[in-house]
Amino acid sequence: MWIPTEHEKYGVVIAGFRGTVPHGLSLEIGDTVQILEKCDGWYRGFALKNPNVKGIFPSNYIHLKNACVKNKGQFEMVIPTEDSVITEMTSTLRDWGTMWKQLYVRNEGDLFHRLWHIMNEILDLRRQVLVGHLTHDRMKDVKRHITARLDWGNEQLGLDLVPRKEYAMVDPEEISITELYRLMEHRHRKKDTPVPASSHHLFVQMKSLMCSNLGEELEVIFSLFDSKENRPISERFFLRLNRNGLPKCPEKPERHCSLFVDLGSSELRKDIYITVHIIRIGRMGAGEKKNACNVQYRRPFGCAVLSIADLLAGDSKDDLVLKVYMCNTESDWYQIHENIIKKLNARYNLTGSNAGLAVSLQLLHGDIEQIRREYTSMFTHGVSITRKLGFSNIIMPGEMRNDLYITVERGEFEKGGKSVARNVEVTMHVVDSSGQILKDFISFGSGEPPASEYHSFVLYHNNGPRWAELLKLPIPVDKFRGAHIRCEFRHCSTKEKGEKKLFGFSFVPLMQENGRTLPDGTHELIVHKCEENTNLQDSGRYLKLPFSKGIFLGNNSQAVKTTKESFWITSFLCSTKLTQNGDMLDLLKWRTHPDKIAGCLSKLKEIDGSEIVKFLQDTLDTLFGILDENSQRYGSKVFDCLVHIINLLQDSKFHHFKPVMDTYIESHFAGALAYRDLIKVLKWHIDRVTEVELHEHIQEVLKAQEYIFKYIVQSRRLFSIATGGQNEEEFRCCIQELLMSVRFFLSQESKGTSALSQLQAVFLSSFPSVYSELLKLFDVREVANLVHDALGSLPTVMHGDDSLQAVKLQSIGKTVESHLYTNPDSRYILLPVVLHHLHMHLQEQKDLIMCARILSNIFCLIKKNSSCLIHFKEKSVLEEIDVIVNSLLDILLRTILEITSRPQPSGSAMRLQFQDVTGEFVSCLLSLLRQMTDRHYQQLLDSFSTKEDLRDFLLQIFTVFRILIRPEMFPKDWTVMRLVANNVIITTVLYLSDALRKNFLNENFDYKIWDSYFFLAVIFINQLCLQLEMFTPSKKKKVLEKYGDMRVTMGCEIFSMWQNLGEHKLHFIPALIGPFLEVTLIPQPDLRNVMIPIFHDMMDWEQRRSGNFKQVEAKLIDKLDSLMSEGKGDETYRELFNSIIPLFGPYPSLLKKIERETWRESGVSLIATVTRLMERLLDYRDCMKMGEVDGKKIGCTVSLLNFYKTELNKEEMYIRYIHKLYDLHLKAQNFTEAAYTLLLYDELLEWSDRPLREFLNYPMQTEWQRKECLHLTIIQNFDRGKCWENGIILCRKIAEQYESYYDYRNLSKMRMMEASLYDKIMDQQRLEPEFFRVGFYGKKFPFFLRNKEFVCRGHDYERLEAFQQRMLNEFPHAIAMQHANQPDETIFQAEAQYLQIYAVTPIPENQEVLQRDGIPDNIKSFYKVNHIWRFRYDRPFHKGTKDKENEFKSLWVERTTLILVQSLPGISRWFEVEKREVVEMSPLENAIEVLENKNQQLRTLISQCQTRQMQNINPLTMCLNGVIDAAVNGGVARYQEAFFIKEYILNHPEDGEKITRLRELMLEQAQILEFGLAVHEKVVPQDMRPLHKKLVDQFFVMKSSLGIQEFSACVQASPVHFPNGSPRVCRNSIPVSMSPDGARVIPRRSPLSYPAVNRYSSSSLSSQASAEVSNITGQSESSDEVFNMQPSPSTSSLSSTHSASPNVTSSAPSSARASPLLSDKHKHSRENSCLSPRERPCSAIYPTPLETSQRMLFNHIGDGALPRSDSNLPGPDKAVNTTPSSWSLDSGKEARNTSESGKLISPPVPPRPAQTASPARHIASVSPSPAGRSPMKGSVQSFTPSPVEYHSSGLISNSPVLSGSYSSGISSLSRCSTSDTSGFESQSSEPAVTAPSYGVSEEPVRKESKTPPPYSVYERTLKRPVPLPHSLSIPPAAEPPALPPKPQLGRPNHLENSSSSSSSSRRTEQVPRPRPLPRKVSQL
Repeated sequence: MWIPTEHEKYGVVIAGFRGTVPHGLSLEIGDTVQILEKCDGWYRGFALKNPNVKGIFPSNYIHLKNACVKNKGQFEMVIPTEDSVITEMTSTLRDWGTMWKQLYVRNEGDLFHRLWHIMNEILDLRRQVLVGHLTHDRMKDVKRHITARLDWGNEQLGLDLVPRKEYAMVDPEEISITELYRLMEHRHRKKDTPVPASSHHLFVQMKSLMCSNLGEELEVIFSLFDSKENRPISERFFLRLNRNGLPKCPEKPERHCSLFVDLGSSELRKDIYITVHIIRIGRMGAGEKKNACNVQYRRPFGCAVLSIADLLAGDSKDDLVLKVYMCNTESDWYQIHENIIKKLNARYNLTGSNAGLAVSLQLLHGDIEQIRREYTSMFTHGVSITRKLGFSNIIMPGEMRNDLYITVERGEFEKGGKSVARNVEVTMHVVDSSGQILKDFISFGSGEPPASEYHSFVLYHNNGPRWAELLKLPIPVDKFRGAHIRCEFRHCSTKEKGEKKLFGFSFVPLMQENGRTLPDGTHELIVHKCEENTNLQDSGRYLKLPFSKGIFLGNNSQAVKTTKESFWITSFLCSTKLTQNGDMLDLLKWRTHPDKIAGCLSKLKEIDGSEIVKFLQDTLDTLFGILDENSQRYGSKVFDCLVHIINLLQDSKFHHFKPVMDTYIESHFAGALAYRDLIKVLKWHIDRVTEVELHEHIQEVLKAQEYIFKYIVQSRRLFSIATGGQNEEEFRCCIQELLMSVRFFLSQESKGTSALSQLQAVFLSSFPSVYSELLKLFDVREVANLVHDALGSLPTVMHGDDSLQAVKLQSIGKTVESHLYTNPDSRYILLPVVLHHLHMHLQEQKDLIMCARILSNIFCLIKKNSSCLIHFKEKSVLEEIDVIVNSLLDILLRTILEITSRPQPSGSAMRLQFQDVTGEFVSCLLSLLRQMTDRHYQQLLDSFSTKEDLRDFLLQIFTVFRILIRPEMFPKDWTVMRLVANNVIITTVLYLSDALRKNFLNENFDYKIWDSYFFLAVIFINQLCLQLEMFTPSKKKKVLEKYGDMRVTMGCEIFSMWQNLGEHKLHFIPALIGPFLEVTLIPQPDLRNVMIPIFHDMMDWEQRRSGNFKQVEAKLIDKLDSLMSEGKGDETYRELFNSIIPLFGPYPSLLKKIERETWRESGVSLIATVTRLMERLLDYRDCMKMGEVDGKKIGCTVSLLNFYKTELNKEEMYIRYIHKLYDLHLKAQNFTEAAYTLLLYDELLEWSDRPLREFLNYPMQTEWQRKECLHLTIIQNFDRGKCWENGIILCRKIAEQYESYYDYRNLSKMRMMEASLYDKIMDQQRLEPEFFRVGFYGKKFPFFLRNKEFVCRGHDYERLEAFQQRMLNEFPHAIAMQHANQPDETIFQAEAQYLQIYAVTPIPENQEVLQRDGIPDNIKSFYKVNHIWRFRYDRPFHKGTKDKENEFKSLWVERTTLILVQSLPGISRWFEVEKREVVEMSPLENAIEVLENKNQQLRTLISQCQTRQMQNINPLTMCLNGVIDAAVNGGVARYQEAFFIKEYILNHPEDGEKITRLRELMLEQAQILEFGLAVHEKVVPQDMRPLHKKLVDQFFVMKSSLGIQEFSACVQASPVHFPNGSPRVCRNSIPVSMSPDGARVIPRRSPLSYPAVNRYSSSSLSSQASAEVSNITGQSESSDEVFNMQPSPSTSSLSSTHSASPNVTSSAPSSARASPLLSDKHKHSRENSCLSPRERPCSAIYPTPLETSQRMLFNHIGDGALPRSDSNLPGPDKAVNTTPSSWSLDSGKEARNTSESGKLISPPVPPRPAQTASPARHIASVSPSPAGRSPMKGSVQSFTPSPVEYHSSGLISNSPVLSGSYSSGISSLSRCSTSDTSGFESQSSEPAVTAPSYGVSEEPVRKESKTPPPYSVYERTLKRPVPLPHSLSIPPAAEPPALPPKPQLGRPNHLENSSSSSSSSRRTEQVPRPRPLPRKVSQL
């Protein structure tokens, strides 16, 4: 049975549980769970990370933790009762865990590893806290470490700053906002600007001495030396080294290191040095023999120096090696360190080349206690402490020291009867009064225990030695009196015995008889001579002797014998118990000398402060003793001395002695009667403040008033205790009189003099400290009234002394901080006067920092009191809030407005101060508003007498709120503060909105205030800190629990207020559309549901006012663009905006509401437009997030640009996106597209002088200037894109302008530029690009691509494989389709991405240039691939029964023509397909087209060879070989068998003319071949003669197979007219019977239109030609499977290429052509996922290389709009056969597409005109072309001619070069491919624009001929003409220019149906299409 748990409420999972049992809850280790019920070892509950899922889990998997339960029952909340630091650590580490993994993903390795270490460290510290065995101090230390690391991690990860109080997080609701701000500010400052430490310490560790000539023990002495003052500033650190230079006591590491403590910041400078003196202990001479002397002497060895400034940069120097120097003469040893510092190189040198002292140094910062905490290991080992000399900067009370420092300076000695100077050694002892030597009181330095005697080092043969050795004598005070120092002098012999002979001594007593100690300074001591055996143990014998030459102390009057020998020492006493000052001793012994009291009191001020504080208690006892005994005589002087001592304690050096005085007052002071004298003297001084001569003295008195009052109060208390409270009234009167004097003094106004104000300032600065003393004797209210009166008496003049005003405010501040103010009773009395002074200062904008601090303290106190539940406190708080609101709210708002409107100071310190002030005032305002209740708000609003006042107030507070919302108001990681501020703001706004509704609606409507309100609400909702979607789940949960979603609350308020506006809504339309739209773009469903219906309201009201809502539409669209560009909005919003489904909640959808209105049509249209715009904007934004420029970015921009022009007519936005597109093209180096793009803007401008404003990057200029600038830029881009023809047109346009302005200079430049472009056309190589059709299917594509097909212009050298890979890289999630059929609806609606890619063939528009003879290929290449609207793709299939013997009988071709919305190239590399046309070609028509193409190719090659345009005849050889060889082996015979048999003629009577045409072409081909062989014979090289002979032989076989004997008669009768001498069959020479109805369609197409697709060249070499014979027979006998795999072979091909269209094979889907020859490497590759061809066996029908003439055959024969070769002949069309094809996966779809296109099967072929070819077939000779392509690779090969790869001017027959562009098929992944390397080859090049040349004689033709535009942003229809843009057109000229040529025939129209008359086939007059932007776009 499940029982609700009582105590087991909260736990942590300690083992993972999968939850496999019924109702089991899956848990992971570390999850926290809340337990609801228990049953038999199982718990039921939920994980806190997902409280909605409840389940059961084993109880032994849970570790229970203590927790408290709130709201017991169904909605109970469990809070763990653990330390708040533990809770924070747990939640923080969980958040960090996720982010830490992301660091690894983002490759931020450094932070990843650092955070990992910190997390481990925090976990270790957490364990220590959880164990609970830490001491209180250690616990604080651990928590401090934890919080420091948590803050560091939060800062590194960009998380929020956590406000803490005593290491625990604070709840913002539990403290005042001012206190919260201070906590945040404190932590922020602590993070940003660490406070520099005032105390520093130097850690020194000795490692070793490295020197080659060691062998003796050493002493190393470290000290700090001030080179500026030439004195040591620290004690010495003394260390002994062994003979190897290592520390002598390795077992005592504490002796190896020392800490030099208490270095002030002033001592961290470059002239402070670490000096190291090294003394050796051994023989007198370093080179003496070992047995010379056994006595050890201390001898100088070396010195090293290091500046402390070297440590300041790094604070640490490990393993530092110092150079060791030795002085040149020993007499300079005492100053060797100074010489080294001063770099006096002549006085010292290195002790050895490799001598060095290895030390480790580290500079530590902070208080010594802090150092002890942070470096515990250092102190654990007992590091020695080396003090500074003397007292530290701050003397601490209780510090016990009694150190006498003696420096053994120097001596002057006589020779003593010797010929050489002595070797003097000094031995020092400390002797007590009884003559006993004191043991262990001579310290050589820290690190070494004190010794009983000291031996100086010995200087060799020196009678005036200088030692300068510092010693410390730590003698206890009790042994100090009577003790003396004795120094004995010995001569050290260097003889074998090494004796030390005593020859003299000196002594000095440490204390004189009167109790004074030895004075500080240098003392010259007398050297008393003595013998070696003199007994000095009896000190009484010599103590009576004089000891010093300078001073004769005591009663010793014995004459001193004149002696030249002297000994100097320097003494310095550092003692807290002994004094050297006689005046101090006299004062302390005042009772023994009563007559000296006055003098002693006067001299007290001259005594050093350190002496006074040492004897502070004794001195005070003395002063009050004198006052008690003789107050009349000495009262004033005692008072002055007391004031002097009190003020002495104000000094920072003695500041810490204040507690000593406090203790004295509390515990030792006994002057019960002193208060009377103190009050009297104090009042006397205050009453005389106007006397100038006393000002300085009075100032001192006023400084000391705090302690004077303490003495007065304590004295009165002692008196009351002693007397039982006598004279109480008298005392009160005295105090009242004193304070009356104070009030009078404070009320005085300084008139021109600052002395009085200075006294007032001094008094006020210390007056608040008196309050606590008065409270000891008076009631709280009495003291409050006294203070109120005193502060109230201050003058209110603000223009006086600024320093006084500041001090006055500081006094107010101290009052607020005092204990007196914390009492509610006294606070109510003091608050008015405090607020009064604050108001005055705020009004004058003075002392704002102090004002802010005072207000902060006031609100902190109010919050603390309001938290208490005591009724009277709550009541007092409400009253105080009332007072503050009435007094300060208005001035507070004005102050915030004032300080935020000021410019921020430049200095960093000033800026911080400025931010502090602003933040403090803001927190004060927020505190006040949060404390205000309904009653306060109501009273506030009622207090305004007029609506104007209320209006001003509301405007003011709304403005302030807008300022508070600014991002820069608080640092970015202060989210806690921002949320609190927002909570206060929204609460206040809800109160104030009622006032807005009540007072400013209807007739009192005020637009400004309502606008301010809405503006505030909008920016409130848009704040970054309120966008919960960006927060982590845990942070979001906390915010929602504490505050809810404040955006929704404000959104509901906006909606409510909007509904209240009524007809006044019109004032805000369209101004509020943008702001409201911005709100709705926030991804918060509730907020959107509330706000979107407002747009319906706006549309409705605008419709009522204007009859339309154009304003709403315009504003909505403008704002939508800018907002979505900023990253706002999402797909959900678009769906919501357009959704018909009612939104949840009470609000119907926007569209639903609109559909109910009368204006629903325009409304629905607007919604649809906005939705489409959002689709494009979302796509644009998503694309722009990508790094590189790709097709998606460009396509998306084009889509958006077109939308702005065609649908929205937004010219400015249109121009902006033109330039964005232009920049993208430049970045991608699409220079041609960039030029076309900029041309769009150029078209909008005219050649006028209209001034244009500054826009984008254009300066302010005239329209003419901007158009000129654009023209030049466009020409430059056309030049870079090798589209020189277009550049020429623009050069002419701008040249005309220069000419009209007579600007011949620029005209000349322009003509030269034009000429250079002509040169580039003729001289430079251009590559022809390939074109690819791409279908984007599936709902996962962006809107501008979704379920659409495009044709894309490839990059230079880009083949199908590379293009496929590029597309798959751009769409990495796309699936490549394996067929070319149109996809079905399931693919369209799939939630995926499908790509369908295959190559297509361009159909050039300008046939005239391509068919004219004599035009170089360099010129023709431009027209082949530019201005292309139509592209073709062929698919072969079999219809009817297939003949296995001759498959050509049933082989049909399905030809698909794609018509684009714009021509390529244009403003993009790809354009959408606007229309598809599908026609079918019969087998006979296919054969005719193949023969026509081959004949044309032969003519061209022969012509080029005749005119010597070909440098290499290999193309002609290969072409002849291919045709003759194939014909001999049965190629043409297949056609004869298929179409010339009686059965076919009878069954197809309608094909009579076509059969005749086919026969005519065969005969024509034979004639051409005969002439070609004749030409070939003249130019064939000798090595190719056998091949030529073979060709001649095979030609006769071919003629016999055709039934032809000779052509001579025919030729003679009807000579062939070849423009270049090539033979051509005359049409009239062959009898043809054709009906007019049999008109033949001859499309005007260039050979370029018909691609070569197959990849194996079977006829590129003669050796390959014979191989085709077997292929022909082999394939012709193939089974039905051949048709499933490949189209059938032909028996009537004129070459080794197939007689079907070249696209028959290539266009087949790979699925239908699945060839076993496909290489393995492509079978599973990604490229294979796109449509790819298969390698096929070569045959006569399936050749790899395809001749250009063959390509020509595959034109748009079925295109009903194509013009005929003879316009007088009608063209009967056939209906399309919709029989499902084996090539289609969806026959129904294919049928649908075919029927929709309405295209017809090609009509019969008309007869060929006499003498010349049809204009469509008129092919001129071609100039040399660029390089061809390799048969095996996609790269460009070398240009050297070869039999395989020919690079000459002719049309290459069978060059096996790689070509994907003319494959017209699905892929070009097979190994070999072919295309022409002649002018008709697909050369990948940048597009160019042709400019037609117009002549007068050609005008009639010109009217019907239009060159397609190089660009267009309009959708194109089939019936519309294609005008040349104004920018690229030129007016008619008298003389037509030579180039670029004018196209004689424009883009062909489609044929009408078969019933049309012949006139219907003629071109009709073309009508220019309308343009959406009519202004200035010229049309030709």
